[in-house]
Amino acid sequence: MDDSLTGLEVSDLVVAATVADIGAGAGFPGFVLAAALPSARVDMIESVTRKCDFMREAAAKAGIGNVRVVNSRSEEHAATPPPEGGRDAYDAVTARAVGRLSTLAELASPLLREGGVLVAWKGRRDTEEEAQLDRAAAPLAMRPERILEVGALAGYEHRHLHVVRKAGPTPSGLPRRAGLAKKRPPG
Repeated sequence: MDDSLTGLEVSDLVVAATVADIGAGAGFPGFVLAAALPSARVDMIESVTRKCDFMREAAAKAGIGNVRVVNSRSEEHAATPPPEGGRDAYDAVTARAVGRLSTLAELASPLLREGGVLVAWKGRRDTEEEAQLDRAAAPLAMRPERILEVGALAGYEHRHLHVVRKAGPTPSGLPRRAGLAKKRPPG
């Protein structure tokens, strides 16, 4: 739980009205952020149906009413405009244990409004991964903004939050077909 709460160190996440947690899995950091930010709507995007069923049941039992579980790949959700889909619909996108930074930037870009932020929970810093993000950022309309060391707050020695801002309109060609961002990451 403390690990999820470190996201509150990012002021853009604290004031976000709409948040997408991609690859939500068992619901972290999404559930914790939804409980901490009751005025925000948190969409937990997950492609595995049984995980979505668990998250729906957990949200109902915990009384977390500002969570919406979306059983879809993030690329498919981003390809559809609101209200059914999530194209350009979110102030913030969160991701923990989903993939490389450049892959996350590609998945987040079509979901974010211009000026919105991706907050990515990562472990030990990886200079090659960060360089790959730097190379991929401009074509994705994303801009790496800062890296917060939050290990002491998270309870993990090497926990970092990478904050990447959407710097322009969603580029044509995004989202790519499901799975391509991971198989052939940009940068």
